Amino acid sequence: MRLKAKAFLTGLATYVPGYDHRRPTGGTDSARYCYSVWLRHLILGRAAGTHAGVPAVVAELGPGDSIGIGLAALMCGVERYYALDLLPYSDLRQNLAIFEELVSLFRNREPLPSDAEFPLLFPKLETYEFPHALLGSSWLGATLAPRRIEEIRASIEAPHGKESRIVYRAPWSNALQICDHSLDLIYSQAVLEHIDDLAGAYRAMHRWLKPGSAMSHQIDFRCHGKADTWNGHWTYSDFAWRLVTAFGAHQASPGERIYACERNAMPLAFSLDPQPSGAPVQGPLRRGSHHQWDVCRGGSAVIAGRCYNDSQARQR
Repeated sequence: MRLKAKAFLTGLATYVPGYDHRRPTGGTDSARYCYSVWLRHLILGRAAGTHAGVPAVVAELGPGDSIGIGLAALMCGVERYYALDLLPYSDLRQNLAIFEELVSLFRNREPLPSDAEFPLLFPKLETYEFPHALLGSSWLGATLAPRRIEEIRASIEAPHGKESRIVYRAPWSNALQICDHSLDLIYSQAVLEHIDDLAGAYRAMHRWLKPGSAMSHQIDFRCHGKADTWNGHWTYSDFAWRLVTAFGAHQASPGERIYACERNAMPLAFSLDPQPSGAPVQGPLRRGSHHQWDVCRGGSAVIAGRCYNDSQARQR
């Protein structure tokens, strides 16, 4: 085990009273990134059969620097968007700037930004052309109508208003009341690796989702700067891992995540194993990490599950 000094000191600092955890999360400060992420989840979900069209009510875990991915969802026809974060990263001025750029991207039916622009962005697609078959002219004509665009803009400016299409809560764990069985889709982008209580998170998602609805999560299994190689953190002891990740990535393996889905009546709809992104980890693996190497031979994976009620789950 070779513990990275900077990771150790950063993790240790998080135990100091008054330490400010907030720092840029990356990605969602770009409208083109948000545009590409939402459309990738939408396209792959449609292909996998987790939803037939655009879901009506969605929630995002960990939107980060902006709610841009959710704004892209609203422009595609989502009626209500819940943004659930641990800390209040999102900024009104940035949200409005990203919103204006997203309007232009959708009105011009721009192709999705691909590997040439975002080489580390997952999930990957076979083609990055705009999905005209999914988002036709008549559909987008309605979702991008001037009145609806103004309603979305007003929701950004006043998310707590009675008529707002946006509900933003940070921290979401103790500040949000979502009605049971009210969501059509829950998604996240490189967020679930930061959640410590994985079982609790999946229980909450199962409670919020309607029977037959879906979730889609892209999970980044890389070290997040905690080791010299992308998978070197798998050699850390439990004690060392707690020190360097007091507010960082957590170690649940892909297999453990799939099990958490299944035990909460959310059978896996599809799983995309990534391409190898580095050499095998050197040294003894931390307990449970062999599952990560067996299932995920690269730095990222996508899992999606469909929600069933208890009686449906027993019949499967």
